[in-house]
Amino acid sequence: MISSKDFGKEFLWGVATAAAQIEGAAESYGRGPSIWDTFSQRSGKIKKGHRPTLACDFYHRFKEDIALVKLLGFKVFRFSISWSRLLPNGRGQVNPEGIAFYHQVIDECLLQGLMPYVTLYHWDLPEKLSKEGGWTAFSINADFNEFVLLCAKTYGDKVKNWIVLNEPLGFTSLGYMLGIHAPGQTGLSNFLSSVLHVAIAQADGGRILRAEVASAHIGTTFSCSEIIPYTQQEADLIAARRMDCLMNRLFIEPTLGMGFPDADWDVLEKFIIGRSTWRYQERMTFDFDFIGLQNYFPMVVKFNSFVPIIQAWEVKARYRKKPYTSMGWEINADSFYHILKQFAAYPGIKEIMITEGGAAFADQFENEKINDQQRIAYFQDYLSALLRAKNEGLPITGYLAWTLMDNFEWAEGYQAKFGLVHNDFKTQKRTVKESGYWWKRFLSQA
Repeated sequence: MISSKDFGKEFLWGVATAAAQIEGAAESYGRGPSIWDTFSQRSGKIKKGHRPTLACDFYHRFKEDIALVKLLGFKVFRFSISWSRLLPNGRGQVNPEGIAFYHQVIDECLLQGLMPYVTLYHWDLPEKLSKEGGWTAFSINADFNEFVLLCAKTYGDKVKNWIVLNEPLGFTSLGYMLGIHAPGQTGLSNFLSSVLHVAIAQADGGRILRAEVASAHIGTTFSCSEIIPYTQQEADLIAARRMDCLMNRLFIEPTLGMGFPDADWDVLEKFIIGRSTWRYQERMTFDFDFIGLQNYFPMVVKFNSFVPIIQAWEVKARYRKKPYTSMGWEINADSFYHILKQFAAYPGIKEIMITEGGAAFADQFENEKINDQQRIAYFQDYLSALLRAKNEGLPITGYLAWTLMDNFEWAEGYQAKFGLVHNDFKTQKRTVKESGYWWKRFLSQA
């Protein structure tokens, strides 16, 4: 059985959260609406019509929740800053109540002996900017830079660990191509425009932080999935390469100065490169101190000519009789190990942090306890795979569990349960799950 001491004294353990998913107070204290406030009002977009208006009420309960992070033995608290809480219109007028709130959160972390890791953008674009095109409009880059500069100047004396973007593929593909997430746009053109502007923003944000924050430790995060061809037939192998370009390579390679992976996916050559994006290659490049990886499932894919553009189809875990979470995501710790190896193989990767890791299961109360043994087993398996990679020399420096408590899980609403702590959304009562106590025991062994 592994223990936290196997990872070394300097290894960082923490939990991750996001503003739109936990804060609440969405219509109070000077905050402007975000795309998720608007999107959740559209019928059928969020399961059971749930909205993030109150969420976990972290805005009023942050001291209690930060104390829970400390109680469970973690050293890092990752949270994000709501763009529309600081700049209600996305630019221009600053909201002093929003500024003060994050000072209080940061100060409470430091008082509790926790290291704040601040994410600048975790999917909650101000609605005002979305009406002007959002991430599909080139003007978004100037607006984002204004937001980053404000955060750096305001909190940079206290916060040294920064994450520019959370999962750029997630919010561009789900929000601007498939329409499943806010702002609910669809189409290849919207998607590819957003990809270009987000790739620029990722590097611009890093440069601003480098210039404004002394001794800053700067990263950005990528969702990632090992892509496994269903067969070794050429059509499936080619489909897997295209899917790898989309799922894993689309944002990391421009950051590393390699440009978009158009050689293995001709759509990028025709549509993105055709927009003269070579002019932006230098601007899309930034030497991050670390990259964050967030792996929730592998993808087994086969060729399917009926699927537009990508011509690949995922063969779900349940059809292959593999274990999976309540989200239908395959549980596969070996695949987690493989994707770590894939990203570590890039030249120029200095440090890797697992900035999110976790699983959703249908938790049930048993004698006043939530005995979530599936989640405990998940963490044991995945941390064993992580240790294997670390012992092989991969520069892995930390692991942040997703997430502290059950929250607003985007299009899943309040249905998907990822938390180490149960939250009763009617009473806002927090109950530590058995997985939370498992983490406390695990971390006490260091």
